[in-house]
Amino acid sequence: MQNPSPLEVVRVRHPLKFRLLRVARVTALSPALVRVTLTGDLSDFVSASFDDHLKVFFPPNGAEKPVLPSVGPDGIAFPEGVERPAARDYTPRRFDIAAGELDLEFALHDAGPATAWAERAQPGQYLGVGGPRGSMVIPTGFDWHLLIGDETALPAIQRRLTELPASARVAVVVAVENRAARIALPTEADLYAIWRYREESESGQPLVDAVREVWLPPGDGYVWAAGEASEIRAVRAHLCNERGVDKKRIRASAYWRRGAQATHEAIED
Repeated sequence: MQNPSPLEVVRVRHPLKFRLLRVARVTALSPALVRVTLTGDLSDFVSASFDDHLKVFFPPNGAEKPVLPSVGPDGIAFPEGVERPAARDYTPRRFDIAAGELDLEFALHDAGPATAWAERAQPGQYLGVGGPRGSMVIPTGFDWHLLIGDETALPAIQRRLTELPASARVAVVVAVENRAARIALPTEADLYAIWRYREESESGQPLVDAVREVWLPPGDGYVWAAGEASEIRAVRAHLCNERGVDKKRIRASAYWRRGAQATHEAIED
């Protein structure tokens, strides 16, 4: 069996496990982003890529804990006769196996079960998580990296920046609601960051406008983009059709869609 190319994106599968975790800390990063640190049995937790996603289960109104499914010979199943909890996809922002801690970050935007829970989260509360079921491992050895997204993509962008080596060259393009939603982006890599604000945008597409202005260096690069479905689709189309970026060197995902709930899908042709 041949070893993969050093610039090949590799898919890795993980055993699926559901966990009941408890809130240890809640930290407001901005008016639009809240970090929740969860604690519990994470001894065999695996997350191999910065944009992995967990299925997060929220307790129903009035309940202390969410009911979690189990994995059996017939697949995933919930107990009969119980209300299924609301569930959404979230990025494992940070995990510390030794300390038994997992950080999730919640973008506070349109009303929904996740925002409603995160706005009121307190230490001692319970949350369920499942996965990640797999990872798309993007090598760090590209000549340049371009990370694009909105508030919902910030956890993955932050994690990627902490994992890139000091030798990496990376540009980040982020569109958020206003200047108060801007956060620090610590990294050892050579970083060039562009922030845009929806409340100041004349076109209503600040992310697309900013990407149009980004200079793409020569060499082998990789683009990662995530956010609202229509915006990320437009960003991907621009990069492929007008900038000549190979589709194989772009990973684009819809983390949400205007007017819809529970959206998480890859954007492809």
